[in-house]
Amino acid sequence: MPTKERETTTGGSSAEMARLAARLTGIQASYVKLTRHRVGLLCLLAGLILFSILLDFSLGPAGLGPSALLHALLNPSSGTNAVIVWHIRLPYALMAALVGVALGISGGEMQTVLDNPLASPYTLGVSAAAAFGASLAIVLHWHIPYVPENWMVPLDAFVFAVGSAGLLELVARARGHSTAMVVLFGIALVFTFHAFVALMQFIADEDALQDLVFWTMGSLTRADWGKISVMGIGCLLVLPFCFRSAPALTALRLGEDRAASYGVDTKRLRMMSLLRISMLSALAVSFVGTIGFVGLVAPHIARRLLGEDHRFYLPGSALCGGLIMSLASIAAKNILPGVVIPVGIVTSLVGIPFFLAVVLRKGA
Repeated sequence: MPTKERETTTGGSSAEMARLAARLTGIQASYVKLTRHRVGLLCLLAGLILFSILLDFSLGPAGLGPSALLHALLNPSSGTNAVIVWHIRLPYALMAALVGVALGISGGEMQTVLDNPLASPYTLGVSAAAAFGASLAIVLHWHIPYVPENWMVPLDAFVFAVGSAGLLELVARARGHSTAMVVLFGIALVFTFHAFVALMQFIADEDALQDLVFWTMGSLTRADWGKISVMGIGCLLVLPFCFRSAPALTALRLGEDRAASYGVDTKRLRMMSLLRISMLSALAVSFVGTIGFVGLVAPHIARRLLGEDHRFYLPGSALCGGLIMSLASIAAKNILPGVVIPVGIVTSLVGIPFFLAVVLRKGA
């Protein structure tokens, strides 16, 4: 090859390599910028939750001022104010955030593994099954032997919630993990358990009926430090496994065939996800009653804010769920002066504006 032609070819190759290197550098810079943006949003959500918990702790029908709150917080045995702070306000605020975290990430995983935007613990029968378990304990006094009376209702609710999730997994196995069949079976469970709960309401006496209706509304008034400890430990044990599965869940969003080509065992992934979902949602519902909307909306908000990368989407779902529940707890204590409304009634009032704001901001 002549020298001039060889120099021309070499110069062209060098220019092409330079353009390719510049393009790769631009892509890398864009990815770093996007990652920082997502991390910043997660930090913002975490900060909003902390602020909301402080606000929830500060507000209430008792009308305690900042100095009285601080004195009661630093002196747990100082009198009536200390009882309000340590046995009512702090447990309520912390339980609201923990339940929201559990429901948010449960809904996020469920929507991914079932590939259905309407999937959530509430819409697939887990909450309805928990309500039926609670109704058996409240109306018929059915409970596991040697269980303390104050744990009777939560434990029965937990057992039935886990059992309903187990049924969903059995149907998935029997039908070759057909997501459509799992969703339809979950909807059938919702109507079935609602019918059973209605039957329990029909045969209940006046006091039991009042307790059952109040339980199904969803309330934080049953929160105490023992239940908060169990809820917190459950989250600490399960959430790391959720985050560990984030890359595989991201691949699953591309389709089962694509995920399998990346080496993802989709059947095992769904089974383990449903197990985690059942544990978290069952704990949440068993302690505070039926809470709708949070597990459905929080993942949609997180997806709009953070995208489909589950390394950010799952923590975002958890944080959005915690924020929605914390705001609902604040609203429940302050909508009507001197009255604490069941938080399950106001979750929709708090969640819908957040959901619509994100949708409108993104132009969807």
